[in-house]
Amino acid sequence: MRLSARLSTFVPVLLCLLLLAPPASAAEIRVMISGGLSAAYEVLVPEFERATGHKVLTARGPSMGTTVNAIPVRLERGEPADVLIMVGYALKDLADKGKVMQGSSVDLVKSPIGIAVKSGAPKPDIGTADAVKRALLAAKTIAYSDSASGVYVSTEMFQKLGIAEEMKGKARKIPATPVGEIVAHGDAEIGFQQISELKPVAGVDIVGPLPDELQRITVFSAGIATVSKEPDAGRALIKFLASPAAREAIVKSGLDPIPTSATN
Repeated sequence: MRLSARLSTFVPVLLCLLLLAPPASAAEIRVMISGGLSAAYEVLVPEFERATGHKVLTARGPSMGTTVNAIPVRLERGEPADVLIMVGYALKDLADKGKVMQGSSVDLVKSPIGIAVKSGAPKPDIGTADAVKRALLAAKTIAYSDSASGVYVSTEMFQKLGIAEEMKGKARKIPATPVGEIVAHGDAEIGFQQISELKPVAGVDIVGPLPDELQRITVFSAGIATVSKEPDAGRALIKFLASPAAREAIVKSGLDPIPTSATN
């Protein structure tokens, strides 16, 4: 890569990190995060820690549902949290219940739903709604998540395609476990989940995103938990995740960053 190109990439990142200069006292920031932003988050958190001196402690779980690791369930049983990163409408539900500080929520990324098959398996045509319908009717087993993408696929998309009855015997919801792992193990021929959650899974091929007429974009957002003991440090983390410095890692993970101005 030419020096000028390296500098054009490095300088915005450097400037952003300088804005996050280490505070007088470092904090421990407790984050609860769902799977949608996890791949980019894993890359970005070490950068944030180096720049600020803060330590980030992470708990993972779905944005909704009743599994033991689901973020609402974690909060209900009193687990500590400073920052919540999850599906936007689920974060709003928590805010309405008084679990998120008013005015702290920031929309970070848009995430499309994708389709995956086991590595090396034939990739079905998914270019149109009719093609997706044929692929689903031909498949013996189908898996979808217990979070936002799966809720849409099971309660809306199957009905839209007119195949809800046919799916009852062969499509199943996967609680907690990434759908890609189920597909990689051969326990489902076709899997639906956010592309950013399928990408990190070894043993699957991503066929592509759902066609436009079936696609449902999910927004992932961040907010400060009302039980936070480190709200200022938490806001610094959210600011970093929403900054230009985070863009490259976010795009590489299959997500579309939302400009900060769009969240105001």
